[in-house]
Amino acid sequence: MTRTSTYQPGLASFATVGSGWVFVLVALGAFTTTIGAGMVFPDWPLSNGSVNPHGWLTEIDKFAEHSHRLSGAVMGFITIVLAVWLHLREERRWLRRLGWWALGIVVVQGLIGGKRVLLDSLNVPGFDMTLGQMLRLPHGMLAQVYVCMLFAIVAGLSRAWVEDTLGTPSERVRRLGWWCVILLFVQLGVAVTMRHNYAGMAIPTFPFSTPEGGLLPATWDYKVVLQFAHRVMAALIGVMILVYGHFLWREKSLVPPLRAASLLLVGLMAGQIYLGARIIWTGRSVTMTTGHVILGTLTLATTFVVAFFTQRSSIERARP
Repeated sequence: MTRTSTYQPGLASFATVGSGWVFVLVALGAFTTTIGAGMVFPDWPLSNGSVNPHGWLTEIDKFAEHSHRLSGAVMGFITIVLAVWLHLREERRWLRRLGWWALGIVVVQGLIGGKRVLLDSLNVPGFDMTLGQMLRLPHGMLAQVYVCMLFAIVAGLSRAWVEDTLGTPSERVRRLGWWCVILLFVQLGVAVTMRHNYAGMAIPTFPFSTPEGGLLPATWDYKVVLQFAHRVMAALIGVMILVYGHFLWREKSLVPPLRAASLLLVGLMAGQIYLGARIIWTGRSVTMTTGHVILGTLTLATTFVVAFFTQRSSIERARP
């Protein structure tokens, strides 16, 4: 089978479907964690010894966890097909490698998810969380890396990328994009740690940190530190996205859709801040909390793919 670096609509469409399905997986994972259903089935890879466990279509906690497992299996199948398809048909080595890296992450994610269940009762001296509960942290962070990998593959397979019609951005725009991505990754690390340490309501008021209107919390512990750091990072990222959006919009050398992405980034960030506030105001509503996780992943993925598009020339030069 001949490899080619020309635009392949079938492969590009399949990768796009995969990047869409990953949000089904993220949504179900976020919902499962929000309602505390991660250990409703104490076994793995089956659920109560079955692929069709009793009650999973009628009981919300069983539905959440088992659907998450099933969607993960579908995601694994999609990634296998994508990696093999890229290997057989794609001429560019960096894209083929990215496909295999994505598959490797899926395998590791499945193992971490399984060990999270199987090691849930194993206590770790000096820590409040068991070993299984600790594994939720790398599981959550690695999921974000995987999403970005999928979006990078979709970008590399797109017609605009292949035919080099994106334009040439300035060095300032390229740097600002990556800084925003780095800050979003740091924020997601803080968020995952906060979420799995049950610190989402450690500061129960917003936008102030006390009912009296204080900017700083009245008392401090590790949960308050996590929650306060999450808020500070949100403010910093909000400013950075505005700055990045401003210069991206003014970059006349880029194609209009890429420049217009600046408006999308600002909108996504505004939505994230609003949902974060609603979590506090509603006492950690399941809907608001789950939506906040999903929109956070979408904000990272969108920022990443915009920044990735602006790096097209250097990526293609450096990685044949």
